[in-house]
Amino acid sequence: MGSMDTRIDLMAETPGTLAHLVAEAADVVLDRQPADGGWSARTVMAHLRDDEYLCMRTALECALAQDNPEVSFIDGAAWEPVRNRTREHREWLLADFALHRKASVSILQAMRPEDWQRMMHTADGRAFTIHQLVDAWVRHDGEHVGQLEGLIGETVREVLARRAQMIDWRTGRRVGG
Repeated sequence: MGSMDTRIDLMAETPGTLAHLVAEAADVVLDRQPADGGWSARTVMAHLRDDEYLCMRTALECALAQDNPEVSFIDGAAWEPVRNRTREHREWLLADFALHRKASVSILQAMRPEDWQRMMHTADGRAFTIHQLVDAWVRHDGEHVGQLEGLIGETVREVLARRAQMIDWRTGRRVGG
């Protein structure tokens, strides 16, 4: 997966990736329930936001402040029916996630080399290091970005390429790229 700096860079890029992906999506697309009964795009974005500050960064902070703390993570099936829906507008979801991710990235950037091996564990006894937590965090981001691409119907790469080919209707000239 590369160096820790690479992982942190990927994490820092995720808010922008999400914004590119959902910026032009209609609310009906964001709220569409997939045929398999899974989460809508809006729910995936809410999950990323909530997981950031309720689980991942909390686990990181506990591991830095305590010796081998017990940490817990959101069970998506239990979270979804009772989640806070008061900040569901696309702009708020994106802004909240970006704010919380910036805090997480800042903590990671300030860590000492020895901090990466600090331990934590779950209630069932599963032990892991901050290094392993960050690996899982990056994978989690990637899985949900891929899920959003499927729900939106366009990859981030396709969105960026399409925007690079946009034509200014007033001048007839290509805008961007």
